[in-house]
Amino acid sequence: MKILVVEDDQQVARQIETSLKNAGYVVEVVHDGEEGLYLGSHESFDAVILDLGLPKLDGIKVLQQWRNENRDMPVLILTARDTWREKVVGLRAGADDYLAKPFEIEEVLARVEALIRRATGHSKPVLTCGPVEFDTTTNRVSHNGTTIEMTALELGMLSYLMHHKGEVISKTELTEHIYDQDFDRDSNVIEVLVNRLRNKLGSRLIKTHRGLGYQLIEPDDS
Repeated sequence: MKILVVEDDQQVARQIETSLKNAGYVVEVVHDGEEGLYLGSHESFDAVILDLGLPKLDGIKVLQQWRNENRDMPVLILTARDTWREKVVGLRAGADDYLAKPFEIEEVLARVEALIRRATGHSKPVLTCGPVEFDTTTNRVSHNGTTIEMTALELGMLSYLMHHKGEVISKTELTEHIYDQDFDRDSNVIEVLVNRLRNKLGSRLIKTHRGLGYQLIEPDDS
């Protein structure tokens, strides 16, 4: 899952980036509103953490522009001013959640997890597909109740497919959402990861649509 962080305080940005990466997210960080606006308008993200007090272009204007462009990724706004008026302005501009500084990083992670679940139509933290369960709060994967060990890349792919169960996801989309910018997009790593997941979780769980992508399905739906 890919997160955009738009935060001008570099220490805060580093703290958020490190925690998100440790939790298995792909993260892009920028430090001003203009760059944040550009990335949010031209790239696909599963969620955005947006500070309001940004240089060059403030966070409210960035958010309003995204919504005017019909960019519907969930947005968590951050601000140093914890007033009800600012909350109302942010929420009416199109924010999905609000967090005042200073904050505990665990709360940021929990709110991001919840935003992504809601945006993909999931209300509970444990996602299921047939005998497979994926706990989004602990990143624990189980098959028929038995814990399955996963590498970080396998977990990233499974997470994205589980959040989009039933959808055909292209190789390009998977690459964008589970790897950082330095990943070699011409490699066959996606195919290798799909085969690993099939070996660990069952060959019928992930269906290949030639020329289109991959689809996570309930075993009886094939």
